[in-house]
This record gives sequence, structure tokens and C-alpha cells, in this order.
Amino acid sequence: MSRYRHHEPMTLEQRAERRVRLKLGFGIHALVFVLVNAGLLVMASVFGAGPRAATMLPLWGWSLGLGIHGLVILLKLMGDGGLRERMVQREMQALQQRELR
Repeated sequence: MSRYRHHEPMTLEQRAERRVRLKLGFGIHALVFVLVNAGLLVMASVFGAGPRAATMLPLWGWSLGLGIHGLVILLKLMGDGGLRERMVQREMQALQQRELR
């Protein structure tokens, strides 16, 4: 089956549920990020390592991942149809116009 087959529009409730799932997923990711990295910093302090590269590397890498996750969520939440859906609609219109020529 095609990935881009035409679906029925989502109801308001389905759209709201999707948005809540996206926001909760990001919230859980952020909470785990804070807890794990705080734990790593506490362990480094307790064992005298301090904030060295070995303890900071996961923080920087995970920060990048969390930032990208946040950006993806933001893009998905923009507008009713989302960025991807609007782009697909534009491409479909362009292809239809090309076929009419």
C-alpha cells in the first residue's frame, strides 16, 4: 500500500489526542533527560570526578537529541495539517497540474 494514500480527515478529538501524545512524549523525554543527567552529575561529584568530558559528553549529546525532538514536535504541531501534510498537498496539486498540460 502507498504511504501517501488519501485518508479521511481526522476528527477534532483525534487531532487533540495526537497533539497530547506528542506533547506527553516530549515531556517524558525531557523528564528522563533531567533525571539521568542530574544523576550522572551527582555521581561524578560524589566520586570526585567533577564535570569532566566523560560526564559532560552524554549531557551534550542528549541535549542535541532533545533539541531535535523538540523541533520535530514543534513542526508537527504547527497548523492544522502539519508541515508534512501541507507539503504533500502542494506536491499533489503540482503533479495534477503537470498532468493536465
